[in-house]
Amino acid sequence: MFNTEAQWLERAIESVRNQLYPNWELCIVDDGSTAAHVWPLITRFTRSDSRIKAQRLPLSGHISAASNAALEFARGQFIALLDHDDELAETALYFAVVELDRDPDLKLIYSDEDKLDPHGRRCDPHFKTDWNPDLFLAQNFVSHLSIIWARLVREVGGFRLGYEGAQDYDLALRCVERISPTQIRHIPRVLYHWRCATESTAFCADSKPYAQDAALRAVAEHLERTELREASVHPQRRIYRRVIYPLGPAEPLVSLIIPTRDQSGFLRRCLDSIFIITAYRNFEVIIVDNGSREAETTAYLTEIESKGQARVLRVDAPFNYSRLNNLAVSQARGEYLGLLNNDLEATHPEWLTEMLSHASRPAIGAVGACLRYPDGRIQHGGVILGQKGIGAHAHAGLIDEDGYFSRPHLVQDFSAVTAACLLTPKETYLRVGGLDEIHLTVAFNDVDFCLRVQELGLRILWTPFAELRHYESTSRGPEDTLLKQKRFAAEVQYMTDKWGDKLRNDPFYNPNLALDKQLFSLAFPPRLEKPWLRAR
Repeated sequence: MFNTEAQWLERAIESVRNQLYPNWELCIVDDGSTAAHVWPLITRFTRSDSRIKAQRLPLSGHISAASNAALEFARGQFIALLDHDDELAETALYFAVVELDRDPDLKLIYSDEDKLDPHGRRCDPHFKTDWNPDLFLAQNFVSHLSIIWARLVREVGGFRLGYEGAQDYDLALRCVERISPTQIRHIPRVLYHWRCATESTAFCADSKPYAQDAALRAVAEHLERTELREASVHPQRRIYRRVIYPLGPAEPLVSLIIPTRDQSGFLRRCLDSIFIITAYRNFEVIIVDNGSREAETTAYLTEIESKGQARVLRVDAPFNYSRLNNLAVSQARGEYLGLLNNDLEATHPEWLTEMLSHASRPAIGAVGACLRYPDGRIQHGGVILGQKGIGAHAHAGLIDEDGYFSRPHLVQDFSAVTAACLLTPKETYLRVGGLDEIHLTVAFNDVDFCLRVQELGLRILWTPFAELRHYESTSRGPEDTLLKQKRFAAEVQYMTDKWGDKLRNDPFYNPNLALDKQLFSLAFPPRLEKPWLRAR
């Protein structure tokens, strides 16, 4: 800490003294403060409470050096980070200990947070996702409140000088490299209150450009340490980051599978955009014609087949989206499969390159794209489980707004993505048995597929940097007949029976956010910090 205003320093210390859980120590390092009130205020607290320890440095070494000095005399099994003018909820340590009692193998815990405005009023709560590796490279959601196993902190060398402003992010990056995702726990409660001082990033995200530079360097070095030397990190949306994973020299074949029936105008626009715009060229196209009758469509299919632009698989049977794709996969030659709707239009040359760069990563089982309506609004930004019973598309309706903590603009994990545009390794598709053509002939087969892929230990990724235009269900139309509605109800029931618990607890959403109204709006009552509220 350095020259903290007396009222804020006192409130920070009192927030620790007021903890419901009593077995703590508070390690304070005065980083050479020149304000006369600072050290007397600290010593007043050390005299009144033996759990408070303090050290005064003769000269300011900045936050990393001061934090390391505190680490030297800290004796706790876990280290909790608290800025000198912020506050902990009185139940912060209590809930952390509850989680540690449940799972003693945990090594890193983080919570939700909010801010304190200049008048001390709580505002701008951040209800976070559970552990989300790619989002973490783009956005430091672990800080506030973060609690880390002290031995791990010391093993990685503590805080590094030269990363001031992102020193906690750099520390967390080095820590997560040495532990498994199962040793990381998110507490979906607001346990930390971040004060909006006029010079802080809580007040203005752009106030410390050196912090953004340090964060970029920290991620770049993380990539080096984790043997992703070919990947590169770039600024994104002012204070965030994008990691680009280049393709190797092999350039694997991608089989693009497009079921269709009549309405050749949509298919023609889709294929023309793919052939003309797509920068990645090593792909084949398999059209699954589900009983087209219009002369214009059959003539167009014959034309593209004769030109060698696509293979046409003719299936004259009742519509079964899952079966149509499974049949095409059985004939696909590609190492990767791209499931596409016929009402898509490629709008950016790098859409397939971006998706393939992620799908080729060993930990990734499927990749989804950012689909936009013709007017530019987002139609699909990942799937949030639980809304409308099974799931709904995140960030729908946004154009370029920040959205919820800029998540519409950052690569991240989701529980599912739509098969309107989905890329997956063929091996993964076959391992899970493809799409369910028995129980999910039309709806939710993509959600079910993604959940089964995750059971293999693989992740579902969504990227905003693969953009396509989507005219959404123009071929098949709405569920407007009794037969369609009965089939839809049966598919809902099947998904509920099979995946019920997962549908109610999406790890990449937050129980404090609504499922019964607009996504990312506040649920009522929100889960804040009262100990008698049920923990997830």
